[in-house]
Amino acid sequence: MLRALPGTLGLLRTRTRIAMLSSRAFTACRTPVATHQRKAQHQQRQPLWPVQHAHRFSSSALLSKDVTVTFIEPDGNEIQATGEEGTNLMELAHENDVDLEGACEGACACSTCHVILEDKIFDSLPEPTDEENDMLDLAFALTDTSRLGCQVLLSSDMEGMRIKLPSATRNFYVDGAKPAHH
Repeated sequence: MLRALPGTLGLLRTRTRIAMLSSRAFTACRTPVATHQRKAQHQQRQPLWPVQHAHRFSSSALLSKDVTVTFIEPDGNEIQATGEEGTNLMELAHENDVDLEGACEGACACSTCHVILEDKIFDSLPEPTDEENDMLDLAFALTDTSRLGCQVLLSSDMEGMRIKLPSATRNFYVDGAKPAHH
């Protein structure tokens, strides 16, 4: 036969009562009636921008603009690429069959998407994060204007920018295969 220690039986009963009350309150909140009432309240809410005022806003402000840049490969071949604002340089390169590897797929965990930017563009970008600087330390042919392509997002002020690719990268096409874009 099990015996409770003195004073523990009351504590156990109190905890049991609290648990029972809590589960009843939770069940009461999730009854079909309560759920139906919440749905009805949600449907009665007014939109933030009434339809009669919709003509005052331009939909073109919501669309991103296209930006055209030029990638310069180590052999001097130039490839023009156009992408939407907010696209990173690595993705833009992959979409346009530029030989920029990006082994970590943009996770800032390698230096294979190393690019060399123009001075004015480099100066206009936000400072690289510590993680990006750590990866750049591993990059081949590092320059003062080097950045990782996966960390540089296209913006309208980059229109016409020329991006140099280094002559080699670490881990670039180890087996001779070229990555295909998705």
